[in-house]
Amino acid sequence: MVAILGFNKDQITAAVQDMYAAVAASPVQYFHFPVGRSAASAVGYPDDWLDRLPEQTVASFAGVGYPFRAEVIRPGDTVLDVGCGAGCDALIASQLVGADGKVWALDITPDMVAKLRETLKAEGIHNVEVIEADAERIPLPDNSVDVVTSNGALNLVPDKRKAFAELFRVLKPDGRVQIADIVIARPVPLGGKSDPELWAECVVGAAIDEDCLEQFREAGFTDVEVLNEHDYFDHSPSADTKRIAGMLGARTMELRMLRPAEAHAPAYLARLARRLDPRRLSRVTDRGLWGVVAALAAVIACYGTLAVVGLLSLLGLGLALDEGLWALTIAGGAVLAMLATGVNLRRHGQGWPLALAVLGAGIIVYVMFVQYNQLAEIVGFVILLSAVGLDVYAVYRAECVPKRGERQAVSRSSEAAHQAGE
Repeated sequence: MVAILGFNKDQITAAVQDMYAAVAASPVQYFHFPVGRSAASAVGYPDDWLDRLPEQTVASFAGVGYPFRAEVIRPGDTVLDVGCGAGCDALIASQLVGADGKVWALDITPDMVAKLRETLKAEGIHNVEVIEADAERIPLPDNSVDVVTSNGALNLVPDKRKAFAELFRVLKPDGRVQIADIVIARPVPLGGKSDPELWAECVVGAAIDEDCLEQFREAGFTDVEVLNEHDYFDHSPSADTKRIAGMLGARTMELRMLRPAEAHAPAYLARLARRLDPRRLSRVTDRGLWGVVAALAAVIACYGTLAVVGLLSLLGLGLALDEGLWALTIAGGAVLAMLATGVNLRRHGQGWPLALAVLGAGIIVYVMFVQYNQLAEIVGFVILLSAVGLDVYAVYRAECVPKRGERQAVSRSSEAAHQAGE
């Protein structure tokens, strides 16, 4: 189930497949993220390792870090490479495990899978087997691999908890994990995750750094260790991608962790308890959502209270309300929503949300303390809720949507690079 806040898993998958099909077919064209040998060198791959790989494989490299820094792969291991792409990491792993080992190379993009299969056939490599599949549903048995490796793929997965649980499931007891992936320091503004293109560009699908580590622990992994962090997007050719990444504090994190020998995946209630961390409330501020929270609180205080009173009456019970305090609570929520919208003005510079919030809150205060009118009350709430909705959308537009001039520049650069490649 991934259909929250307007984003749809199928749309995201299609965008990811389209993007990385282009990387497989024509890696010389313009992308918002670094590609090829220069990208691999920039994130830490030693030249001697890259020299051992087929040129066409390195040309389509689209990883975000150097997961082999973890040094967890041993001769004879069975390795699963999640999001293998054209196969740089799968081929390195195949050399590390040797003839007695095996590498499962999993990817969701048919063009990448086809390219890797062609490479394996041309190079006569027999200890790598390719799987076209989704990381949320890995077609391997329980306890079947010694090591999981992944490079820049998990941030593209909509349901990360499900994917992490799958990694845990397929690993043998005492299994090891090495991962390089994108994390962010601040939440994506509400609405940012609804843009499939931004998912495919490795930015908005990323988890918050502490959330990412906690989700691995929640899945049952132990000894979760951060080996390295670096600014991956500093190497991006797109000024717009750098801008968005900078706003979100996006960067690469390289991790190493273990699946304990005797551990089982934690029960649902245990996982839920770990998620109820009060510190996560701070992310409401980062997303610009305090206006939404305050407006909804006012609606609940008004109509939720009426619903409770009505229900109690049906049960033959009475509830004494201090109408002055009730009205003050409703009006207070409306005014707080208006103030929160004003605070967000500096983030997007659009005056309409604040103007509507002032109007909506003003109507609500008037009907609460001057002259009550039910229709006016409803209109006031509709205007206020519209205002906070527009405010959140304005934050998203300001912080997550490329500017028109930058889109045109990207389009021109892409076309020129593609023609040069031809």
